[in-house]
Amino acid sequence: MIAKKLLTTIAFAFVLLFSGCAEDDFNEVDGLCPLVLSTVPEDGDIDVPLNQVITATFNEKMNPTTITGASFTVSANGTLIDGTVTYSNLTATFTPSSLLDEDTEYTGTITTLAKDERGNALQENYVWSFVTVLPLPEYSVEVSSSPSIGGLTAGGGLFDQGTAVTVTAVPNVGYTFTNWTENGIQVSTSANYQFVLIADRTLVANYTLIPPAQFAVNTSALPVAGGSTTGSGSFDVGSNVTVTATANTGYTFVNWTLAGVQVSTNANYTFVLSANTTLIANFAVSAYTLNVTAVNGTVVKNPDNATYNNGDNVELTATPNSGYEFLNWTGDATGTNNPLTVLMDGNKNITANFVLIATAGGECATPAVDLGTAGNYAILAESGISTTGTTSVTGDMGIFPLEATYITGFDLILTAGAAYSTSSLVTGKIYAPSYAVPTPTNLNTAVNDMHTAFTTANGLAVDVTEYMAGNLNGQTLASGVYKWGTGLSITNGITLDGGGVDCAKFVFIIDQDLTVGDGAIITLANGAKADNIFWMVAGSGAMLGTTVQFQGNILSKTLISLNTGATINGRLLAQTAVTLDAAAVVKP
Repeated sequence: MIAKKLLTTIAFAFVLLFSGCAEDDFNEVDGLCPLVLSTVPEDGDIDVPLNQVITATFNEKMNPTTITGASFTVSANGTLIDGTVTYSNLTATFTPSSLLDEDTEYTGTITTLAKDERGNALQENYVWSFVTVLPLPEYSVEVSSSPSIGGLTAGGGLFDQGTAVTVTAVPNVGYTFTNWTENGIQVSTSANYQFVLIADRTLVANYTLIPPAQFAVNTSALPVAGGSTTGSGSFDVGSNVTVTATANTGYTFVNWTLAGVQVSTNANYTFVLSANTTLIANFAVSAYTLNVTAVNGTVVKNPDNATYNNGDNVELTATPNSGYEFLNWTGDATGTNNPLTVLMDGNKNITANFVLIATAGGECATPAVDLGTAGNYAILAESGISTTGTTSVTGDMGIFPLEATYITGFDLILTAGAAYSTSSLVTGKIYAPSYAVPTPTNLNTAVNDMHTAFTTANGLAVDVTEYMAGNLNGQTLASGVYKWGTGLSITNGITLDGGGVDCAKFVFIIDQDLTVGDGAIITLANGAKADNIFWMVAGSGAMLGTTVQFQGNILSKTLISLNTGATINGRLLAQTAVTLDAAAVVKP
């Protein structure tokens, strides 16, 4: 039949090839007429699967723009169904948006809107039909006990064909489970027998009376979803029997009980058998702790419990202190959603990060170090600016001489011909040397100003040298110019005291590295402002640890790195690169 239909179609195609297409009552054509040679499913097909993709193959290449949802339709009972139409290699494909209905006739249609590459249209609608598969049959599972007093059975009923069915046999005291049989033939020796249903089943759970010289041990789990047990069976009187309880995910083993009385808290319980014994392994839903850390703000847990059951949801709401704003969550939860819903499926430690809000009047009229046009940027680097995690930058960013491709993690948005790009992570503009004028010239000037500022600052008259041998931990520093011939390490934070002078100057000249320990805080007091604080780093880089709260402008001969949750009220001016990890930078 299929061969006959195909030969007929091919014959018709040859007729059109040599005779051309009739112009009466049809679209005017040029050369060979387009034809539908075959379809999947074919016309008249039955038992078509519900996930069928429908195709039509033409005798020649078609104009893809004419193969659309208007020229290729599929309907059921006169109603068009939703789907996606594509075309490739002579074949048009209709992919339904959802599974087809059972036992339903569908009609496919290729209309005369379909045209070949020369503009020749299909001369008449091509229509075919097919029928989907019938609904799955339903089968019964019957279970019974032999002898009837030997035990209980469960799991019978009506199920769809292909369903995975589990039947369960539970022996009564004095009996043990032997096997499952069907028509007298053993089908399983497991009390929990699972099978895929393809026909009616009549199953018998067979039990055996325990001989007087033995006793039965029966185990079960409570709740059933909590876990599983092993060790049931018949054993000689006086023998040592071991039963084992294994908790499922989300549960923990509690104890073994006999007639409601605890006999062991060990999941592997060994005892001497002296009578028929029915043991219950008790399980409890796992309880987890939620530890939340917040600095410069608070977090409210709802509900606020000491522990939470597996699967509980807890809502965390972060509220910043005055002068701060919420940045993000880190630890066992990430993101910027506030409130945040946490699924308790284990012990969790979560940190709410807050950043200082830039305030008006933060700039100083006569800073100790003239940054020139470099002061216009929150971040300025020569070889790269990168971020991972949810970073926040308030102020402009720039890179020179390398191109914008060396700014990574910010998903830059650039309008053609624009002088700057933007990013969802930056409240400000982003500049690169390939952008429209005057950006290249401005960047070149800013980088030169950065170098000049670095040189000028290192030539300032020094007030204090080698203070605390470069190891600061909780000290309060007066304004002035400090210099270290080595590196500078700040562990638990320091206070910069302006002595009542507005915009008191602080310049820190560091011949090697600047290292700020995790959680360290730079506190400003009595007139000290971030805009007039300068950290000049000549070593291999300035490294700020996690959750550091930093103040001032960092000018580095090389790298500047901010680790997870670090914040700075100041500028990052690097002669190589700046790297950020879920950090915040606020230009004064």
